Amino acid sequence: MEQDRSSQSRPPHVLVFPFPLQGHINSMIKLAELLAIAGFKLTFLNSHHNHERLVKFNNIAAHSERYPGFEFKTITDGLPLDHPRSGNWFLDTLEDTIELKMKESLREVLVNSSPPVDCIIGDGVLSFALDVAKELGIPIIIFHTNSPRSFWVSYSIPDIIQAGELPINGTEDMDRLITTVPGMETYLRCRDLPTFCRKLDIEDSFMKLVVKKTRKSLQADALILNTAEELDGPILSQIRTKCPRVYAVGPLHAQLNTRLNVKHGESYDHFSNTLWEVDKSCIFWLNKQPNRSVIYVSFGSITSTSREQLLELCYGLLNSKTKFLFIVRPNSVIGKDGEGEDVVMELMEKSKDRGYIVNWAPQEAVLNHPAVGGFFTHNGWNSTLESIVARVPMICWPYFADQHVNSRVVSEVWKIGLDMKDVCDRKIVEKMVNDVMVDRKEEFAKSASEMAKVTNQSVNVGGSSYSNLDCLVEDIRIMSLKKLTK
Repeated sequence: MEQDRSSQSRPPHVLVFPFPLQGHINSMIKLAELLAIAGFKLTFLNSHHNHERLVKFNNIAAHSERYPGFEFKTITDGLPLDHPRSGNWFLDTLEDTIELKMKESLREVLVNSSPPVDCIIGDGVLSFALDVAKELGIPIIIFHTNSPRSFWVSYSIPDIIQAGELPINGTEDMDRLITTVPGMETYLRCRDLPTFCRKLDIEDSFMKLVVKKTRKSLQADALILNTAEELDGPILSQIRTKCPRVYAVGPLHAQLNTRLNVKHGESYDHFSNTLWEVDKSCIFWLNKQPNRSVIYVSFGSITSTSREQLLELCYGLLNSKTKFLFIVRPNSVIGKDGEGEDVVMELMEKSKDRGYIVNWAPQEAVLNHPAVGGFFTHNGWNSTLESIVARVPMICWPYFADQHVNSRVVSEVWKIGLDMKDVCDRKIVEKMVNDVMVDRKEEFAKSASEMAKVTNQSVNVGGSSYSNLDCLVEDIRIMSLKKLTK
């Protein structure tokens, strides 16, 4: 009885468990920070490999000072230390290696936790956390870090197949509309589906794995999505027909800024949560450029291009005559690290002072810089949201996962950018850069500004995402109390 009383007097203990990739870690740390601001004890369970990179490139000590109840713990990702973790390394190892090792490690952490974990927030990719939570009697909420529309497409794949709309029959079939995804019938084409849907084999093992994980996540007590009602309302309504408790609490980076402002009376600098070393020299370069004159080019933390694609991108940028900030990671080009360096050097030499190239940049700061007028992006969901909040129009060149769906929505539904999927030609790059930065500059600036306004309102006090986060916090408190009284 004494233990029950003391348990009820302590704050709820939430364990946040991300999939070990930069984009997943970034958004889930921000969610964890928001729950820490609400007064919860937080355990952030990361892989050894990624935690070491976080410590190397971020001020983790300052993080702990800001959030006294926030603790980092680590487990293995199931791979040897020397195993490559760039590109699509996780696709071939997800079920047979990562899940087997991480499942047992997760269970061990939960069993030995003091104070006990009252609620798990698990990544939608790591659906085995549902099994562990059920076994141990711990409430679990699943967080899907991809876009709601991508989640809904993945959920609907069996219906698409049953309707005979998959498989895709050759390149001439790519622009055919997919009509069996409720709420997306008027704009979703074959080419906008995730790339794993392009295989002729509808029994493809990876496609079946994605569907299984997506549908299994509905067994959770609730879902969290990094979006706002104003961005994805029609699709959220569809998802709620399958799972009534869906918390749309994003964009998380904007919500975090609001909450810190409310709590402390000022806007704190965000922790970058990056797994790469940030080169801030690009900010000094941007400071010297005219307003809205620079296009920011970055394809995220894992996208890799061929040398030929990099050449086309570079010459398209050069021929556009537009100023650019280009992010080229050491492993950006398929092959050994440093592959394509000659292309980058050639670009630097020919661009003179029109271009600036770094390995990694502080993206939020770059997008919010007045010199930036466009974003050439892979359309990962975090990047898409950051661009929306910053009022920056996009040129979309998706690579995989949810990016093909996102790029279609950006161009066709929200009309805040152009979609360049499935091509990489210097003439098209040149034209699209000129469209966004010159010829249709005011058109895109206006639509991006309108989208940013409603999105930013959602995270202000009284806005939809602000209120949804309050509901999530209260529901976690209730779940914790119910767990104690069982």
